[in-house]
Amino acid sequence: MLDTIITYMHYPFVRYALIVGVLIALCSSLFGVILVLKRFSFIGDGLSHVAFGAIAIATVMKINNSMLIVLPITIFSAILLLCGGKKMKIKGDAAIAMISVASLAFGYLLMHVFSASSNLSGDVCSTLFGSTSILTLTLSEVWLCVGLSAAVIAIFILFYNKIFAVTFDENFASASGTRTGVYNLVLATIIAVIIVLAMNLVGSLLISALVIFPALSAMRIFHRFKAVTIFSAVISVVCAFCGIVISIAASAPVGSTIVAVDAVMFAVCCAIGKIAGRTAK
Repeated sequence: MLDTIITYMHYPFVRYALIVGVLIALCSSLFGVILVLKRFSFIGDGLSHVAFGAIAIATVMKINNSMLIVLPITIFSAILLLCGGKKMKIKGDAAIAMISVASLAFGYLLMHVFSASSNLSGDVCSTLFGSTSILTLTLSEVWLCVGLSAAVIAIFILFYNKIFAVTFDENFASASGTRTGVYNLVLATIIAVIIVLAMNLVGSLLISALVIFPALSAMRIFHRFKAVTIFSAVISVVCAFCGIVISIAASAPVGSTIVAVDAVMFAVCCAIGKIAGRTAK
């Protein structure tokens, strides 16, 4: 098995997939902790379905670079959900569910009515559950992902204290002079970028797992924000790396394999947390 993995590492497409997969997993885990604590765990589902609808629009309009359509629409939806939630009559999980279902339905309807492909089912399936495009990345796409990931990580580190304050007590942070509206806007934009990047890795139906599992796994063992964040990042990177390697070696779907590894890691962390709790008593 080790020899097989070493052999695969000689291929550029494997190295590119690992680099992009690990970076996306790292960014997802950092902001996944924030989403879980702010009780927006399912926003990944909502935004990924919005992105699916935007992809359908780009496909119908025959736009080669779908990112020009997908990213602005997803960012707008993220801002609407995270920043405009207090002003909306429909809030929280109800708003996410409504946008999620509507976007998914309209996206599939557009792709069906204005079908530009002879393999509609295959296109929809690859978009929902992840495609092999993660294994066909070009060097320019890798550098784009590296640049966006570096920006996301830098923002998280530089504004860690502000993000911490907004996450745990937004009202107190606002009263103490923190511009919570600005930071929520930044968070919404970054989360939308992460969702769009992650769609090629795990698909729109599995993105929530990439965001939620590492955070929940870390919370089974640790209880401090910094410890949870660091351990969540480590778990996410390890699971993404192992998932991609296993999927390539076993010719299995990349997205599903990564999520399966995340689920196993969650079970392991739950067991460790219970053992540690009994030992402490």
